[in-house]
Amino acid sequence: MTAIETRRLRKTFGAREAVRGLSLTVNRGEIFGFLGPNGAGKSTSIKMMLGLVLPTSGDAFVLGEPIGRVDVRAKIGFLPEDFRFYDWLTATELLELHGRLAGMTTARAKERAPETLALVGMTAHAGRRLRGFSKGMLQRLGLAQALIHEPEIIFLDEPTSGLDPMGRRMVRDVIRAQRDRGATVFLNSHLLSEIEVTCDRVAFIKAGEVVAQQDLREKAASEQQHVIIRAANVSDASAAALAQWVSGLTRDGDQFRFDVTRGETVAEIVRHLVSAGADVFEVRPAPTSLEDMFVRIVGEDSGQ
Repeated sequence: MTAIETRRLRKTFGAREAVRGLSLTVNRGEIFGFLGPNGAGKSTSIKMMLGLVLPTSGDAFVLGEPIGRVDVRAKIGFLPEDFRFYDWLTATELLELHGRLAGMTTARAKERAPETLALVGMTAHAGRRLRGFSKGMLQRLGLAQALIHEPEIIFLDEPTSGLDPMGRRMVRDVIRAQRDRGATVFLNSHLLSEIEVTCDRVAFIKAGEVVAQQDLREKAASEQQHVIIRAANVSDASAAALAQWVSGLTRDGDQFRFDVTRGETVAEIVRHLVSAGADVFEVRPAPTSLEDMFVRIVGEDSGQ
């Protein structure tokens, strides 16, 4: 069973079309990244999947059921980008409240609250009132409330906002732990470096439509590698001979750039250059990053 499926999901607000025709499938037990420029319709799409916003047209299913069912909502955790909590509550009280809202018994919510606070590194602040929390502390607590009831699907909208590097690492570890227990994580973030090291698959959305998808596991295993070699005394004939191993070859003085499909090929190229009398000073891989893919697919100018 798929975790999430949308079919031509569309949402308009008056004359403005926020989501044009969203079609995607998210598998059970994967970390799925949702990428796009500001104003692309990401937050509206998430709210439709959660049943918080009614679609203008199209269909969406969560855990095999149409969106909006109360029993399905109880199996979902959600951390919105802009959240507001009751700041007169303590961290423990807030988690117990959200646990009960998700259908947990009072006893189970009391049991889970300290476990979840420990998960996000907030045990020391269990009895403090939220009004004294920093942005990073609130962000950690927001993640905790999304996990208190051990949901099957977790929607995280900018979960590392306001966090320092240690906090971002904690979020990565927590997300992976949720996948390991079988949960599905739907992740929206502008920090593409975090997406790249965390997600299994990503979808690129532009103007309310999915324009491309990428399996990051396949990308890591089979993607062509971009390589830079800096070498002197390379004859034109030796440079031309590189074409038998590489694609996209360019030369700028002593610097050569090209793509290869096998790592072993680089060693063959170096041997060829050295045997032809060249002096090789540097060999540097430069793999295509998720940021490069984002710019190529979505475009540099988002209009925001």
